[in-house]
Amino acid sequence: MTYDLGAGTAVTVVMPTYNEAANLPRMAEAVLQLPLNGLHLKIVDDSSPDGTGRIAEELAEKYNADAPAWQPRMSVLHRTEKDGLGRAYVAGMSAAVDEGAEYVVQMDADGSHPVEAVPRMLGTAVASGVGLVVGSRYVEGGSLDEDWGAHRVLLSRFANRYARTVLGTKIRDITAGFNLWSAQTLRDVDLRSLDSAGYSFQVELKYKAVRAGHSAVEIPIRFEERTEGVSKMTLRTQLESAVVPVRLRLKHK
Repeated sequence: MTYDLGAGTAVTVVMPTYNEAANLPRMAEAVLQLPLNGLHLKIVDDSSPDGTGRIAEELAEKYNADAPAWQPRMSVLHRTEKDGLGRAYVAGMSAAVDEGAEYVVQMDADGSHPVEAVPRMLGTAVASGVGLVVGSRYVEGGSLDEDWGAHRVLLSRFANRYARTVLGTKIRDITAGFNLWSAQTLRDVDLRSLDSAGYSFQVELKYKAVRAGHSAVEIPIRFEERTEGVSKMTLRTQLESAVVPVRLRLKHK
Protein backbone atom coordinates (compact mmCIF):
# COMPACT_ATOMS: atom_id res chain seq x y z
CA MET A 1 0.00 0.00 0.00
CA THR A 2 1.33 3.46 -0.92
CA TYR A 3 0.43 6.39 1.33
CA ASP A 4 -0.30 9.25 -1.04
CA LEU A 5 -1.44 11.70 1.65
CA GLY A 6 -2.37 14.45 -0.75
CA ALA A 7 -0.47 13.96 -4.00
CA GLY A 8 2.76 13.05 -2.26
CA THR A 9 3.46 14.92 0.94
CA ALA A 10 7.08 16.10 0.97
CA VAL A 11 8.77 14.21 3.82
CA THR A 12 12.49 14.27 4.54
CA VAL A 13 14.10 11.71 6.83
CA VAL A 14 17.19 13.30 8.41
CA MET A 15 19.73 10.72 9.54
CA PRO A 16 22.98 11.88 11.22
CA THR A 17 25.93 9.52 10.85
CA TYR A 18 29.32 9.05 12.45
CA ASN A 19 31.10 5.75 11.76
CA GLU A 20 27.96 3.98 10.55
CA ALA A 21 29.45 2.37 7.44
CA ALA A 22 28.19 -1.06 8.49
CA ASN A 23 24.62 0.10 9.04
CA LEU A 24 24.00 2.76 6.41
CA PRO A 25 23.38 0.63 3.26
CA ARG A 26 20.58 -1.42 4.83
CA MET A 27 19.10 1.63 6.55
CA ALA A 28 19.03 3.64 3.33
CA GLU A 29 17.37 0.75 1.51
CA ALA A 30 14.77 0.32 4.25
CA VAL A 31 13.87 4.02 4.29
CA LEU A 32 13.71 4.43 0.52
CA GLN A 33 11.50 1.35 0.16
CA LEU A 34 8.79 2.94 2.29
CA PRO A 35 5.48 3.36 0.41
CA LEU A 36 5.48 7.15 0.64
CA ASN A 37 5.31 9.45 -2.34
CA GLY A 38 7.50 12.51 -1.83
CA LEU A 39 9.97 10.81 0.51
CA HIS A 40 13.59 12.00 0.66
CA LEU A 41 16.51 10.72 2.75
CA LYS A 42 19.15 13.22 3.90
CA ILE A 43 22.33 11.87 5.47
CA VAL A 44 24.30 14.29 7.66
CA ASP A 45 27.81 12.92 8.06
CA ASP A 46 30.34 14.37 10.50
CA SER A 47 33.48 13.44 8.55
CA SER A 48 33.34 9.79 9.65
CA PRO A 49 36.83 8.24 9.51
CA ASP A 50 35.35 4.85 8.56
CA GLY A 51 34.19 6.11 5.15
CA THR A 52 30.50 6.55 5.93
CA GLY A 53 30.40 9.80 3.95
CA ARG A 54 31.80 8.12 0.84
CA ILE A 55 29.34 5.24 1.16
CA ALA A 56 26.50 7.75 1.54
CA GLU A 57 27.52 9.48 -1.71
CA GLU A 58 27.63 6.14 -3.52
CA LEU A 59 24.18 5.26 -2.24
CA ALA A 60 22.81 8.66 -3.26
CA GLU A 61 24.17 8.16 -6.77
CA LYS A 62 22.51 4.74 -6.90
CA TYR A 63 19.09 5.83 -5.66
CA ASN A 64 19.03 9.06 -7.65
CA ALA A 65 19.85 7.35 -10.94
CA ASP A 66 16.21 7.00 -11.95
CA ALA A 67 14.87 10.03 -10.07
CA PRO A 68 14.14 13.37 -11.74
CA ALA A 69 16.85 15.98 -11.20
CA TRP A 70 14.38 18.28 -9.46
CA GLN A 71 13.33 15.56 -6.98
CA PRO A 72 16.30 13.44 -5.85
CA ARG A 73 15.53 10.58 -3.48
CA MET A 74 18.65 10.96 -1.37
CA SER A 75 21.21 13.64 -0.53
CA VAL A 76 24.30 13.93 1.66
CA LEU A 77 25.32 16.86 3.82
CA HIS A 78 29.00 16.69 4.80
CA ARG A 79 30.16 18.48 7.94
CA THR A 80 33.80 19.14 8.66
CA GLU A 81 33.83 18.21 12.35
CA LYS A 82 32.10 16.07 14.95
CA ASP A 83 30.54 18.59 17.32
CA GLY A 84 27.42 16.87 18.56
CA LEU A 85 24.22 15.15 17.52
CA GLY A 86 22.20 18.29 18.11
CA ARG A 87 24.35 20.37 15.76
CA ALA A 88 24.09 17.68 13.08
CA TYR A 89 20.31 17.62 13.39
CA VAL A 90 20.06 21.42 13.23
CA ALA A 91 22.07 21.41 10.00
CA GLY A 92 20.08 18.61 8.39
CA MET A 93 16.61 19.66 9.52
CA SER A 94 17.22 23.29 8.59
CA ALA A 95 18.32 22.22 5.11
CA ALA A 96 15.25 19.98 4.77
CA VAL A 97 12.85 22.80 5.62
CA ASP A 98 14.68 25.22 3.30
CA GLU A 99 14.35 22.65 0.51
CA GLY A 100 10.57 22.47 0.90
CA ALA A 101 9.91 19.52 3.21
CA GLU A 102 6.45 19.66 4.78
CA TYR A 103 7.45 17.15 7.45
CA VAL A 104 10.86 16.16 8.81
CA VAL A 105 11.63 12.85 10.50
CA GLN A 106 14.52 12.34 12.93
CA MET A 107 15.94 8.82 12.78
CA ASP A 108 19.10 7.11 13.99
CA ALA A 109 21.30 5.25 11.51
CA ASP A 110 21.94 2.27 13.80
CA GLY A 111 18.66 0.43 13.21
CA SER A 112 17.22 1.13 16.66
CA HIS A 113 14.22 3.00 15.25
CA PRO A 114 11.57 0.99 13.35
CA VAL A 115 11.54 2.34 9.80
CA GLU A 116 8.12 0.82 9.17
CA ALA A 117 6.58 3.22 11.74
CA VAL A 118 7.25 6.31 9.59
CA PRO A 119 4.05 6.04 7.49
CA ARG A 120 2.00 5.67 10.69
CA MET A 121 3.69 8.73 12.18
CA LEU A 122 3.02 10.75 9.05
CA GLY A 123 -0.58 9.59 8.84
CA THR A 124 -1.09 10.59 12.48
CA ALA A 125 0.36 14.06 11.89
CA VAL A 126 -1.70 14.70 8.75
CA ALA A 127 -4.95 13.39 10.29
CA SER A 128 -4.61 15.20 13.62
CA GLY A 129 -2.82 18.37 12.56
CA VAL A 130 -0.31 18.15 15.42
CA GLY A 131 3.14 19.63 15.06
CA LEU A 132 5.01 16.67 16.55
CA VAL A 133 4.61 12.90 16.56
CA VAL A 134 6.91 11.02 18.94
CA GLY A 135 7.90 7.39 18.40
CA SER A 136 7.56 6.54 22.07
CA ARG A 137 9.02 3.73 24.13
CA TYR A 138 7.02 4.67 27.20
CA VAL A 139 3.37 4.80 26.17
CA GLU A 140 1.13 1.74 26.19
CA GLY A 141 2.35 -0.67 23.52
CA GLY A 142 5.88 0.73 23.44
CA SER A 143 8.85 -1.43 24.41
CA LEU A 144 12.62 -1.77 24.64
CA ASP A 145 14.83 -4.50 23.25
CA GLU A 146 15.39 -7.31 25.76
CA ASP A 147 19.15 -6.92 25.28
CA TRP A 148 19.03 -3.62 27.13
CA GLY A 149 20.45 -4.23 30.56
CA ALA A 150 18.56 -3.28 33.72
CA HIS A 151 20.98 -0.39 34.30
CA ARG A 152 20.27 1.17 30.88
CA VAL A 153 16.53 0.73 31.26
CA LEU A 154 16.53 2.38 34.69
CA LEU A 155 18.78 5.20 33.47
CA SER A 156 16.54 5.86 30.45
CA ARG A 157 13.35 5.84 32.51
CA PHE A 158 14.91 8.07 35.16
CA ALA A 159 16.13 10.55 32.52
CA ASN A 160 12.63 10.84 31.08
CA ARG A 161 10.94 11.20 34.46
CA TYR A 162 13.57 13.74 35.57
CA ALA A 163 13.19 15.90 32.43
CA ARG A 164 9.39 15.71 32.51
CA THR A 165 9.29 16.71 36.16
CA VAL A 166 11.71 19.61 35.82
CA LEU A 167 10.04 20.97 32.68
CA GLY A 168 6.45 20.19 33.62
CA THR A 169 5.67 18.45 30.32
CA LYS A 170 3.28 15.58 29.65
CA ILE A 171 5.38 14.00 26.89
CA ARG A 172 6.27 10.61 28.35
CA ASP A 173 9.27 9.94 26.10
CA ILE A 174 10.71 13.44 25.96
CA THR A 175 14.23 12.08 25.34
CA ALA A 176 13.07 10.11 22.26
CA GLY A 177 15.20 10.47 19.14
CA PHE A 178 12.57 9.13 16.70
CA ASN A 179 10.27 12.06 15.92
CA LEU A 180 8.27 13.56 13.07
CA TRP A 181 7.90 17.34 12.91
CA SER A 182 5.83 19.65 10.78
CA ALA A 183 7.90 22.25 8.96
CA GLN A 184 5.83 25.01 10.56
CA THR A 185 6.71 23.77 14.04
CA LEU A 186 10.41 23.82 13.22
CA ARG A 187 10.10 27.35 11.81
CA ASP A 188 8.32 28.56 14.94
CA VAL A 189 10.97 27.05 17.21
CA ASP A 190 13.85 28.42 15.10
CA LEU A 191 16.27 25.52 15.03
CA ARG A 192 19.33 27.74 14.98
CA SER A 193 18.34 29.21 18.35
CA LEU A 194 18.78 25.86 20.13
CA ASP A 195 21.69 25.62 22.55
CA SER A 196 22.07 21.85 23.08
CA ALA A 197 24.86 20.16 21.16
CA GLY A 198 24.33 16.57 22.29
CA TYR A 199 21.45 14.20 23.01
CA SER A 200 19.68 16.81 25.16
CA PHE A 201 18.79 18.48 21.85
CA GLN A 202 15.83 16.07 21.83
CA VAL A 203 14.51 17.49 25.10
CA GLU A 204 15.13 21.13 24.25
CA LEU A 205 13.42 20.97 20.87
CA LYS A 206 10.29 19.25 22.23
CA TYR A 207 10.07 21.64 25.16
CA LYS A 208 10.34 24.73 22.97
CA ALA A 209 7.84 23.33 20.46
CA VAL A 210 5.24 22.86 23.19
CA ARG A 211 5.98 26.33 24.57
CA ALA A 212 5.41 27.71 21.08
CA GLY A 213 1.88 26.27 21.15
CA HIS A 214 2.30 23.04 19.20
CA SER A 215 0.70 19.79 20.33
CA ALA A 216 2.43 16.42 20.48
CA VAL A 217 1.09 12.90 19.98
CA GLU A 218 3.01 9.80 21.04
CA ILE A 219 2.66 6.50 19.22
CA PRO A 220 4.16 3.26 20.56
CA ILE A 221 7.30 1.79 19.01
CA ARG A 222 9.71 -1.00 19.83
CA PHE A 223 13.23 0.33 20.33
CA GLU A 224 15.84 -2.17 19.12
CA GLU A 225 19.46 -2.58 20.16
CA ARG A 226 22.01 -1.70 17.49
CA THR A 227 23.56 -4.73 15.78
CA GLU A 228 26.68 -3.03 14.36
CA GLY A 229 29.02 -0.35 15.69
CA VAL A 230 29.12 1.27 19.12
CA SER A 231 26.94 3.77 20.95
CA LYS A 232 27.94 7.45 20.78
CA MET A 233 26.65 8.18 24.30
CA THR A 234 29.41 9.55 26.53
CA LEU A 235 29.67 10.82 30.10
CA ARG A 236 29.76 14.36 28.74
CA THR A 237 26.45 13.93 26.92
CA GLN A 238 24.88 12.38 30.03
CA LEU A 239 25.98 15.35 32.13
CA GLU A 240 24.63 17.76 29.52
CA SER A 241 21.31 15.91 29.60
CA ALA A 242 21.11 16.44 33.36
CA VAL A 243 21.88 20.16 33.19
CA VAL A 244 19.78 21.20 30.18
CA PRO A 245 16.28 20.70 31.70
CA VAL A 246 17.20 22.86 34.70
CA ARG A 247 18.71 25.52 32.46
CA LEU A 248 15.62 25.56 30.23
CA ARG A 249 13.27 25.83 33.19
CA LEU A 250 15.22 28.72 34.72
CA LYS A 251 15.48 30.49 31.36
CA HIS A 252 11.74 30.27 30.68
CA LYS A 253 10.49 30.56 34.25
